[in-house]
Amino acid sequence: MRRLYVLAVTAIAAALLAGCSGRARNVLQPEQGAVYPGATPVSMLVATTRSLENARPGQMFTGERSDLLNFAEITVSVPPAGARKVGDVQWPRRLPANPATDFTTLSARVLSPTQAMAAFNQRMRQQRQRRVLVFVHGYNTNFEDAVYRFTQIIHDSGAPAMPVLFTWPSRGRLLSYGFDRESSNFSRDALEKLLTTLNRDPQVGEIAILAHSMGNWVTLEALRQMAIRNGRIAPKINSVMLAAPDVDFDVFRRQIAAIGPKRPPFVIFTSQDDEALAFSRRVWGQTRLGAINPQAEPYRSELKRDDIILIDLTGVQSSDSINHATFAQSPQVVQMIGSRLVAGQALSDSGVGLGDKLGRIAVGAASTVGTAASIAVSAPIAIIDPKTREGLGDQFEMLGSNMADTLPLPRGQAKTTGH
Repeated sequence: MRRLYVLAVTAIAAALLAGCSGRARNVLQPEQGAVYPGATPVSMLVATTRSLENARPGQMFTGERSDLLNFAEITVSVPPAGARKVGDVQWPRRLPANPATDFTTLSARVLSPTQAMAAFNQRMRQQRQRRVLVFVHGYNTNFEDAVYRFTQIIHDSGAPAMPVLFTWPSRGRLLSYGFDRESSNFSRDALEKLLTTLNRDPQVGEIAILAHSMGNWVTLEALRQMAIRNGRIAPKINSVMLAAPDVDFDVFRRQIAAIGPKRPPFVIFTSQDDEALAFSRRVWGQTRLGAINPQAEPYRSELKRDDIILIDLTGVQSSDSINHATFAQSPQVVQMIGSRLVAGQALSDSGVGLGDKLGRIAVGAASTVGTAASIAVSAPIAIIDPKTREGLGDQFEMLGSNMADTLPLPRGQAKTTGH
């Protein structure tokens, strides 16, 4: 049985490796004259605790840690609608990229803190909205993956907000879970500093936070620290969205208690068929927040007491085979939920048109959901841990000897736990 399990884990890794074959690397080298008719440029400010040292051309930042909070400004071109599927990143197969069919980097420059603030304020003056959307990615995500995925989120959601990517030092490798987890802890002070700076900026009116997977941990820790330090979360933060959070449920309860009642609406997107969180549950031995059954106790009562809103996406169909990226992999979810949030409409409305699966609001009254949706305004729901997996080829031998002791049993056996 153990041998069969090791073979199964190796097969999963092989599938991941095959999925990222034929994709260009180090794509953040700006390409001159890459503007294409019908393509859409998306610009973002980047704040990161990743290191600049030893970065290759087109990589910008590595997966190693920096004691400094570094900054960059990046613009990426998204190909015309007829050349792409909503929810997907069209990675170039080779460089230079073809802006008619590929995501293409138009500009990318590292900034000093002073330059970053000047660039941010200039962009805020140019847009009519005073909203900022901060995105925090998940585990196993290298820098270019985070940039291109956030580009897709902003573009496909139509979010009327200034995009700010907070990217922490993930090595973008399947077997670096422990390093990534500690890197999220390493980065919580920097995220708190970024959010505090944005809150103090007079040009900023509202801040929405969108976190995915392990990115929820660094987000919750930063907000917890902020609330303990200041007595509450910064008042301009008016929406916190936690997608597939890889966080222990009991720890989350304590984090929310420490944050206190003076907090913005928290919306959690869960899925009981999320294979990645099922794996994480076996690793940690505890239920993950993003995989709970929102109709089961004690989850329903405890989260209702804390006015936490849960939206259950279990069973929503997408092209993501492990159901960890349902938001991004389902074009209907990206377009319909994103458009309703932009318009300030309630997620619980029957007009969402995604069927009973999507309409299951398990915690919170409809009025509460409507309020949260209105405040979130521009919150995009296109969230993903990138499929692209770097550096797997040299780790197959480690899979057989190491992963069998840390990853869960195959899905059929894992489901005997009832989660």
